[in-house]
Amino acid sequence: MSKRLDENLGSMGYDGLINQCFPTGDVFTVSLRAGQGNLTRGTALALSSGTAGKGDMVLLGTEAVADETLAANCILADDTDTGTAAGDAVNGIAYRTGHFNRNALIVKEGYTMTKADEEELRKGGILLDDAI
Repeated sequence: MSKRLDENLGSMGYDGLINQCFPTGDVFTVSLRAGQGNLTRGTALALSSGTAGKGDMVLLGTEAVADETLAANCILADDTDTGTAAGDAVNGIAYRTGHFNRNALIVKEGYTMTKADEEELRKGGILLDDAI
């Protein structure tokens, strides 16, 4: 069976998440806390640490439990369903570095990204800018 070389195999739309090609976006596998529902590409994630921290990622703006510290860490690269019930962590792919549009990032409803959040992302190699 042969395949035509001039047929359209798909298309890709611009979602406005990435601002520039430099620094290059580098991806890695992350453990996402179960029970957060559907997380979409561009979701800002916070790393859970501290005595009660599990080392997994949660949606930025999530309330920390006692003895847990949540700090902005990375940006989700692909849509990921974490389910609706607590359970085992779900693997996802996130950007650890890159240059992104600030207004395209997704945080928890009712939460506004702070300068401290932006600084934590910058320390890790994620730059934020306004879309032009």
